[in-house]
Amino acid sequence: MAVAETLHSPSVEAQSKPLRFHWRLPYAGESAGMAMADQATAAAIGMPDPKAQIEFCRHAEECGIDSLLVDFGFAKPDPMLLAAILGQGARKIKFILAYRSGLFSPAMFVQQLNTLSALIDGRLLLNIVAGYSPEEQRGYGDFLSHDERYERTEEFLAACRTFWNGGAEVNFAGKHYRIEKGKLKTPFVSRDRSSPEIIIGGGSTQAQKLALREGTCWMQLADAPEKIRAGVSTVLASGVEAGLRLCMISRPTHQGAMEAARALIGDEHHARKLDGQTAFIQKTDSVSFKAAYQRGDNEWLTPTLWTGAVRVQGPTAISLVGSPAEIADAIMEYKDIGISQFILSGWPKLAEMTYFGQQVLPRIRQREAERVARGDARSRTSVMN
Repeated sequence: MAVAETLHSPSVEAQSKPLRFHWRLPYAGESAGMAMADQATAAAIGMPDPKAQIEFCRHAEECGIDSLLVDFGFAKPDPMLLAAILGQGARKIKFILAYRSGLFSPAMFVQQLNTLSALIDGRLLLNIVAGYSPEEQRGYGDFLSHDERYERTEEFLAACRTFWNGGAEVNFAGKHYRIEKGKLKTPFVSRDRSSPEIIIGGGSTQAQKLALREGTCWMQLADAPEKIRAGVSTVLASGVEAGLRLCMISRPTHQGAMEAARALIGDEHHARKLDGQTAFIQKTDSVSFKAAYQRGDNEWLTPTLWTGAVRVQGPTAISLVGSPAEIADAIMEYKDIGISQFILSGWPKLAEMTYFGQQVLPRIRQREAERVARGDARSRTSVMN
């Protein structure tokens, strides 16, 4: 039996649904090899760059990208304001707005998010994270522990949903939030939804539970399909989608992709970046980031899944490395276990996204169409028999 058939578990309906691909938005002055730890000292990325970023948005549309992730963090501009500007300049692409609980009251957050949805025609998804750096959280006035932040985030989203569910007024009483007779006259604007899709990121048990209770998709850092299959099956059984965040290094040949991957970690700044990432991992309380860093001990998790850049670039740098056909096959293996969404990136973002859109994505769509056709043929044969 083939590997794809062995790992298969999603329903026929899930298998016939096209995969969705999102990409990370680049920031002003962001260099091709900028690591997560570099952001603290990179002043330029804290400034919006509407002209260049709108051009990137339009290019993403041409590449078949569904949405762009607008990150949240002290080193970057406010994602809600930035998405409002970019959404006016690009008319098709959606935006995944990253935000954290604890920085706004639920009522204020829903009011701002609903206003944004009206301004950009509902092209909006929400990525709620509980935070990965206690140091950064304290800078925003948040002193809760890892588990307490997840507890508060669940309550935050529950309060938000009371507004999105409608009604004359909202009354909510919890440990972290209390609302009496809350009223909002600006609804969430979308062609087919009364509330945003909510992507919950994180690899901890708390993150998975939060996704099951309040999310529409559980997003985790990539690992080998057999290592994440059980967790994916759990969320799928509850009607929640599963997604992966990873990077892409694809070239016409496998050898060329390998050379590009090696070049990424072989520059003269390697030692400084390695020291920066080590310090970052020591400070973070993110379960998924620490686990990703540990996976760096084993450079190849599969023939195409590479962790070699993790300890230089950061935990989100787990990458698929290979030719377009190899990358497409690896993506389809993830679809076989139920993964339906991917947040991707590469070095540099524009060039890798362009190559993905031109060389990798068409192969994925062809494989999807072939599987649907085979499924239809099996269905017809079953009826005739």
